[in-house]
Formats: sequence, C-alpha cells, structure tokens
Amino acid sequence: MNLAVVNSRALIGVSAVPVSVEVHLAGGLPALSIVGMPETAVRESKDRVRAAMLNSGFDFPARRITVNLAPADLPKSGGRFDLPIALGLLAASGQLDPESLANFEFIGELALGGELRSVEGVLPTAIAAQSLDRSLVLPLANAIEASLAEGCRVYGCLSLLQLCNHLAETGRIEELRQAPVEEVAASGDELNLEDVRGQHQARRALEVAAAGGHNLLLVGPPGTGKSMLASRLPGILPPMTLPEALETASIASISRGGLEIGRWRTRPYRAPHHTSSGVALVGGGSQPKPGEVSLAHNGVLFLDELPEFTRSVLDVLREPVENGTITISRAGQQAEFPARIQLVAAMNPCPCGYYGDSKEPCRCGPEMISRYQSRVSGPLLDRIDIQISVQRIEYALLRSDARRGEDSMAVARRVADSHILQLARAGKSNAHLNAKEVEQYCTLSENQHEWLAAALEKFNLSARAIHRTLKVARTIADLSESSAIEGDHLREALSYRSTLNEQYRPVK
Repeated sequence: MNLAVVNSRALIGVSAVPVSVEVHLAGGLPALSIVGMPETAVRESKDRVRAAMLNSGFDFPARRITVNLAPADLPKSGGRFDLPIALGLLAASGQLDPESLANFEFIGELALGGELRSVEGVLPTAIAAQSLDRSLVLPLANAIEASLAEGCRVYGCLSLLQLCNHLAETGRIEELRQAPVEEVAASGDELNLEDVRGQHQARRALEVAAAGGHNLLLVGPPGTGKSMLASRLPGILPPMTLPEALETASIASISRGGLEIGRWRTRPYRAPHHTSSGVALVGGGSQPKPGEVSLAHNGVLFLDELPEFTRSVLDVLREPVENGTITISRAGQQAEFPARIQLVAAMNPCPCGYYGDSKEPCRCGPEMISRYQSRVSGPLLDRIDIQISVQRIEYALLRSDARRGEDSMAVARRVADSHILQLARAGKSNAHLNAKEVEQYCTLSENQHEWLAAALEKFNLSARAIHRTLKVARTIADLSESSAIEGDHLREALSYRSTLNEQYRPVK
C-alpha cells in the first residue's frame, strides 16, 4: 500500500481542529515534500522524522514522498505533526499495519533518537478527540494534562519504537486513567484577608465584588493597602465549576507558559506590569496567542497603577470587559479567545499620590491632577461596577496586638453561598446578567425607582452605570440572603459609585 492517512489536530486559537496527515509514496527520485500550508517548524519535520525512524530501527522509504496536511487552507505550526508523519510513512511503506491507526489521534514532536518530546495545546486536543470517541496518543510528558479531559482515552509514549510495538501488539502501553478532581486540585495557599488591618469599607467592597464577579477600582494614597487588598481577592472567590476549570486550563495549555497541573482548579490571578503593550494584554502574533486578559479568564486581572498604562492599551479592555471575548484577526486567520474576567484596578488620585489625603498635602497643580486622571477614559471607568476610596489608617490598627479582621475562609463561605444562589437563579454570576435578566431579577419598588432616578440626576450616571448598580445591589441582597432588593442594598450599591466622585471631584 502506497497511501496512509493518520488523524491529528492543529491549534487555531483555543480550538483543536482535525487534520488528516496523508502520506503517499510514488516512483521517482527520492524526495520528501510537505504541503498544506506548513510553517517552518513543520517543514523541518522531515529531517527529524528521517533521523528518528532510522535510529529506531525502521527503514526510511527511498521513494518520492508527498505528505499532505489537510485541509490545505489551514495554517499548521509546531512540531506536533512529527509523530503522525512518521506513522504515516511506516504505514504507507508496509512497516506498520494501517488498520492499527484507526480510531486514534496522534500528536508529538520527535527527537533525532526517536524519543517523543512534549508539545503545547494538549488539553484542547484531548477534549476534541474525546468528542469523536477517539483515543489520543501523545508524549508521556503530556499524558497527565490530557487525562484532565474526562472520558478521553489517553496513551502516553516515551518513543516511536515503543508506540509501534504497542500498535503491532508486540508491546503494551497502559491507558492512563483520569485522576480524581480532588487529587489534582491545588491546595489553598492564597494570601489571607485577615492580614488586612482596618479598611472596613474596602474589605466589604472586596467581598461584594467576589460574590458577584464585579469589577473593582481602588483609589487612594500610596501605602494604604490597595495592592494588598487585591492580592487577597483570589482567596475568597467561589470555586470554579468543572467546565470553567477546563476552559481556563485549555487557555493556559496553548499559552507560552503552559498549564500548571497542580493549580488547574484554581482561579487565575494575573497582574501585568504597566509597561505592557496592547498585544501583551489582549493577545496576538502571527499565530495568535492569548494575552493577559484571556489568561485571566474566569479569574482576576489586576492592573496596579492604572493611569501609568497608556490610554490606548487601557481602551482595548473595553470589549473583553463588556462581552467576555477577544477576537484577533490576522491576514491568514482569525482566532477568538474567551476573556470573562474580573477587572481589579488600583490607582493614586494624582501624580504625587496625596490629593484628598487627610495628612499629607498634595504637591500637584490642578492641571496636573486633571491630566493624570484623564489617562483613564470615561468609558472604561463606566464599566467598573465598584469604585471606592482607600484611605490611610491609624497606627493603633497596625500594631501586632491589634484585633484582626475576619480571615479569608469565613468570607469565602459567605461568597460561596451567595454564588450558589446566583447560579440557581440565573445560571451565572450577577455581574454577567444581560439587560433582560436585570429587569427580571433586579426588580425595585416604586419608591426605590424614584430614589434611583434622583440619584441618577445628582451623580450624572449613565444607563450602563444604572444597570451595573442594580447588579451590585442584587449581589448585596444575596449576601444578606434577601429575595428582594431592599433600600439599604440599593443605597450601599450606589455608594460604591458616588463616594469616589464626591471625594475626588474634578479639579477646576
């Protein structure tokens, strides 16, 4: 037989699309050509495959060889096609039974000695293979990650020779069973909220933000604990569901950093530096890769020193904050990455940091303050649900013998209970309710409507801000185990919008 077809997959964004590796042997001068939009790493695979086959004791066909990676209009990159190309050559040349390759999908990079090296994007590949009820064969180094895809039959191999012995039934590779979720879940090593002294309003805002998935902005002088508060947020967030964990882990799997197996059930916390570019935040490249926004999917994206980011970089966050997705278009392809994030930001009110401080006088002029604050656009601020001031605290609260606040575990229990209510009611967090769901679940009495209308006029709130205020009020009611939004809940929600405006009103 001069033709063999091997199943494999290519990565387009976070999706693993099927690729048929077709190998044909023909007469003529010995040569090997790879077609089907291969990139450099794929074209170079012919040398790796040749050396791996010879060093594994197989014959390399002295024929005119054509390898087609179908579909032909789909870009292919990386070394993941080395293994299926080698198996196709062995099957087409009669050194391996082609029937033994059916119902399998293969990915893996070959070393010159025939060993298998790990590749990226294994988890999306395993999930896609499981959907077609196919077994996945891949390097042993990737096997544990692939086993996270529930129901996928995974075979981890050390070398090309070991795999061929298994396919020829002269050797045996054991199927890797999926480890129970409890065994691979990360241990709780997050920073504790009890380390935060004082700052009762900020702690309360952090709890509300965690319970409903709301965006949060902390404004205040240097050294008041803004970054400390933000770093404690992951420790009180509700646990991820299995679909959320798999979706988040799939994004990490295709990233340059890879997936940290021990923390795959932990919500991500990303804190990029303010010198990061727009591409670093939202993703990009000739072969689109996820950026910080997508890597924080189902978790927290913390932007410290918010005005120090360039305005153009901050404005690229509008779409993911509003829609929960990022679409990256290039001349050759388009990739969509999920980006449902909880945006947490911290900033000083002015360049010196002490505008509005009760102790330290501000050294900035009105024009400097206005220019500094205008680095953050109004449309982005309008998408941040909770905006609070974090002021300096007295020394008595900082003493080692001062009374500590609640620890993260106590707060996390209330947050988890509230999150369960939200999932039972709408199947999602309050922050992700659409306009129709806001009308359905955030109903107000006539007196509350009148009070909200007066507040709208006083604080000049947009329609988006009103909707986000109602979502926050719904979360506060859930934390109070109240089926209806009461006046106190609505007033607290609105205070997270109005207090900051009053304290740091624009300088004339």
